[in-house]
Amino acid sequence: MSVAPTAADASTSDEISYAELALAARNHAMPLEALRDDVTPAGLHYLLIHFDVPHLDATSHRLEVDGHVERPLALDLDALRALPSVTAPVTLECAGNGRAKLAPRPVSQPWLDGAVGNAEWTGTPLRGVLEQAGVRDGAVEVVLTGADRGIQGGVEHDYQRSLPLDEALRDEVLLVWAMNGAPLLPQHGFPLRAIVPGWYGMTHVKWLTRLTVLTEPFDGYQQAVAYQFQVSDDDPGRPVTRMRVRALMVPPGIPEFMSRERTVRPGAHDLRGRAWSGHGAIERVEVSADGGRTWSEAALEPPPAPHAWQAWSWTWDVREPGAYELCCRATDATGATQPLEPDWNVHGVENNAVQRVGVEVVPEA
Repeated sequence: MSVAPTAADASTSDEISYAELALAARNHAMPLEALRDDVTPAGLHYLLIHFDVPHLDATSHRLEVDGHVERPLALDLDALRALPSVTAPVTLECAGNGRAKLAPRPVSQPWLDGAVGNAEWTGTPLRGVLEQAGVRDGAVEVVLTGADRGIQGGVEHDYQRSLPLDEALRDEVLLVWAMNGAPLLPQHGFPLRAIVPGWYGMTHVKWLTRLTVLTEPFDGYQQAVAYQFQVSDDDPGRPVTRMRVRALMVPPGIPEFMSRERTVRPGAHDLRGRAWSGHGAIERVEVSADGGRTWSEAALEPPPAPHAWQAWSWTWDVREPGAYELCCRATDATGATQPLEPDWNVHGVENNAVQRVGVEVVPEA
């Protein structure tokens, strides 16, 4: 039984397979022009659904809490809403963002740059629910189980991810029922989902049905197989956890319909974008107009919240017609800076290489 993709599954062709097309038709990226918004509208926020969207009834839905706890719980939405609530802007990025730009391309959801969004989430801290259940001594992880079930790598399973107990007890980790002030949409996890600020999107389990406290590390498929950074089939890999530092820009000018190649006129162009990291605040954003040979520092706005993306801007004054390649890169509080080239890996995850936008400067007609 096959349980994991291998390096042999990487495609050397630019053609997207029928299976990848089917995935791309179900899931969607955020249009990069939506980087202008502080808060991403729900309909523009990126979306990845591993299996099917469950059909759930909010009135009968229960969140069960079991495992290594003193008091197993079964909480309905009214009981959860009666707990202290928090609304926080949080940036989510899919771990596979940029996968389609790797060569050879790992065969899976073919993301380019837009698997990201920044929404305002309303819910209650996970910590309070775990304290209500009474986590017993010896607990090490909390497994989050969603209502979506399917087969991946030949393994039938519920979608599940675990968090180390110390991460689960962070005050920022939420059980949420609202997005941008409205009830969760079905595709975004209605009626209840998890938000784990700083971590890649695979950890923010949707359609949440159960929390299970364990005394041993969880080894389910989505934890131990699917989201591993492996450079070869022989590499044991390491788990994918927090988001790497990244910056994106709103592509300037106007696009050609099919190729999305950009066209601008000579003059001064105000370039804008966003930057984020799961490892701390953004310290610097730089922009290049010559494909990364020379760099200029952009103006960086303060972070609006600890786990929300930061806005940046830079004026590109271009007078000579011709082809240009714009790039942007960010540096976070740990000193980590985006690389010029991606780190290839079997699953096509954590690609935070600099964004490259080809632009043709043409004279006025």
